[in-house]
Amino acid sequence: MKRYYTAALAFFLVIGSVSCKKFVEEELVSTLTFDHYKTDVGLEDLVESAYVPLRWKFNGEQSYALFNFGDDEFILGDQFNNSHYLQYSNRLDPNEALLNGLWINHYNAINRCNIGIDLIGAFNDPASTLLGTYDKRRQRIGELRFLRAFYYFTLVQQFGGVPLVLNSSNEVRTDFPRASTADVYKAIIADLIYAKDNLSPNTTLLGRATKGAAQHFLAKAYLTRGSATSAEAKAERGTQPTDMDSTILHAKAVIAGPYTLEPDYMNLWNGVYPNGYPNTITPAIGEQGAAPVGDYSKIKLSNSSKEIIFAAQFINNPVANGQNEGGTNIGNRVHEYFIMQYDDKIPGLVRDQFNGRPFRRLGPSDYTIDLFDRKNDSRFYKSFRTAYYSNTAITGNVFTAANVPNGDMSLVGKTKFGVGDTAAYFIVNDRTNPILTSDLAKYRFLAFARWVKTSPTAEATRGYTAAKYLTLVKHLSPVRVNAVVNEESGVRNGIYARLGETYLILAEAQGRKGLYGDALININKVRERAAYKPGEFKNPQTWKFDGGTPSNAVGTYPAFEATMDLFTTNAPSELYPVTVTTTEERFIHFMLNERTRELCGELYRWEDLVRTETLYQRVNQNNGTYVKDGITYKYNPDATGIQPHHKLRPIPQQQIELTTSGGSALTADQKKTYQNPGYSN
Repeated sequence: MKRYYTAALAFFLVIGSVSCKKFVEEELVSTLTFDHYKTDVGLEDLVESAYVPLRWKFNGEQSYALFNFGDDEFILGDQFNNSHYLQYSNRLDPNEALLNGLWINHYNAINRCNIGIDLIGAFNDPASTLLGTYDKRRQRIGELRFLRAFYYFTLVQQFGGVPLVLNSSNEVRTDFPRASTADVYKAIIADLIYAKDNLSPNTTLLGRATKGAAQHFLAKAYLTRGSATSAEAKAERGTQPTDMDSTILHAKAVIAGPYTLEPDYMNLWNGVYPNGYPNTITPAIGEQGAAPVGDYSKIKLSNSSKEIIFAAQFINNPVANGQNEGGTNIGNRVHEYFIMQYDDKIPGLVRDQFNGRPFRRLGPSDYTIDLFDRKNDSRFYKSFRTAYYSNTAITGNVFTAANVPNGDMSLVGKTKFGVGDTAAYFIVNDRTNPILTSDLAKYRFLAFARWVKTSPTAEATRGYTAAKYLTLVKHLSPVRVNAVVNEESGVRNGIYARLGETYLILAEAQGRKGLYGDALININKVRERAAYKPGEFKNPQTWKFDGGTPSNAVGTYPAFEATMDLFTTNAPSELYPVTVTTTEERFIHFMLNERTRELCGELYRWEDLVRTETLYQRVNQNNGTYVKDGITYKYNPDATGIQPHHKLRPIPQQQIELTTSGGSALTADQKKTYQNPGYSN
């Protein structure tokens, strides 16, 4: 149901936004007054409207720019927008539109929550079937306080201390001083505790907050507040000595709840793989088959996974997914940004919905690729696409007597590959094992190797380019709201929390307390799922280039189980920064590595590095390096402008200009004080 909320005002901007009623019906209501929100039906509508801003993160380029650019996981593609977020150039300033959008979206959402909390608290109609009992009202207030905490949690991680508004406003206000970071965390935790105590463990309404969601974010908020290591950061966040104990308590409660790890990591991204992957059945050489196509039922399966704790909801309906400020229907657009340029200069491939619209904003860094144990950890090849299957017939690309495979002369004159067969192949090799370009040319389809050399004595050079690289598949949406090839509105839910992360939150808190044995138990819960199972068919790269075997009777977990040696020593597998020397330091970086292995590209990374005070350490161009096979690499070679103050975003200039103090516009000195250090107004 599409509704326009006209009465709520927050932070100088009238809310004129859209919400969806159970993501099914459509009904336009454009003549509602504020009195509607004093009825039980209107209050239910208002609660639903407070969920709508959750989609903002996934609606556009803010998804990667604010949350996965400028860290160690990804570098620039060749068709980049918002590169200043990755490079930390002087364009990252208070006039940045995406940051202003974040501020507006989240404060509008917060004011909806505030209005609902106040009005539902005052509602008293025992005859109401929707809100007539205290328990029903408490459930809805619990949802709104969860959402308010969630929105503030994003704001405080991006900006630090922000205006703390915990009461509704239906008139224009402009006097909003910034609260301290510590006070914002106190408010977040108070709201989440209320939500935890009052929300139901289960819900039949899609996307609604639950007790488990509140507990997950309570654990994450305590971990974030308690992750500070420097005296300055501890004081800013208001770190408490019990933060890790609280993290452990609430993370354990989530794990004991109704959620379960998917038995196969691939299940989380169901619908993005060709049918039969990784043992895809392809046509015989020289024959035609069928191109991969999307299957909405598989995407719905992943959307409903029992591992997912909280997610922004999208559906195969352009109206139900909402509209942007210009009134254009939008959906989840993150599927566009991690895709390489498969639709140019690769015979047999044209743009289609299954492979996606390649915006080519970002590709995996050397660190990301080097970090995985590709032989034993199934997550790498389940996260990145290495094979593309032809979706269009080609002519002229035929076998000759000189290049038929195995001397089979019956193939002379036949097409080297047909529709449905491999058209492009990405080999993931190490720098110490480069592939001759002459050997790549022998493939019957176009092959790319990560490291190549032109002769046996030549130096290894990069084979991937800024346009041709590994595509992260996690966000792909092979089905969209309509069948148009260039349709941007995807239908995959935007995951905010899943149980795999909860295990890592628990493990990190335990390790920070020195309980390394307990931490390893929970790390290995995730690793056991990540390992190849006994007899599981693997991506062929595991035995062609990684030293593995096609199958393994005992699985790969015994070779992949985490041990204390991984962080009590400078384990080569962990690619530790050259500046890290102690067990305590290595453990934090080990957990960052585990988060990349499990959560790579899931839009947490920038906040993770800020939380752990490692952003500048890992990303700066002088000391942000690691060593592999005797060669020094930069975690992020593109982030040439990063400075220590980039741990916070600039406060949007529009907000500063509209803020008043004592009824007057801020003075130049007050504006400077309002702004975060290092940024000029």
